[in-house]
Amino acid sequence: MIAVGSRMPDWVLAACEDYRRRVRPPWSLQLTELPATRRGQGAEAGARARIAEGRRILAQLQAREQAVALDERGEQWSTTELAAWLRGQQSAGLPLAFIIGGADGLDRAVLLRGARRWSLSRLTLPHGLARVLLMEQLYRATSLLNGHPYHRA
Repeated sequence: MIAVGSRMPDWVLAACEDYRRRVRPPWSLQLTELPATRRGQGAEAGARARIAEGRRILAQLQAREQAVALDERGEQWSTTELAAWLRGQQSAGLPLAFIIGGADGLDRAVLLRGARRWSLSRLTLPHGLARVLLMEQLYRATSLLNGHPYHRA
């Protein structure tokens, strides 16, 4: 996971670390935090910050990496749909990166680089909660793929 923002509350850090530790091979979760760009006043300042953050995000991605941009306009997946998609990606042997943008969202260049766009919810979520929800769903989907009864349909 690549996420913009580096000052998360303790409960977010603890929950993300807990889910990261729970994931079992062949899966693993890693978090790369990128500092948010300082924002000035107005829409132009937000656009400049989004572009700067986008450049830093793109610099983190490997050439073969399948990027999944978390975006409010993205597809909504069930846990079983996520697990099935992860199984396909595992078969293809491609590394994955799930990307959470900053306060102003993701730059267009990041959205275009993404293999998919995923919406965690139609609700507006605080940044830290989105991180926890993403980690939990990745843990749940990989547990399902590993045959663990964590997911009860």
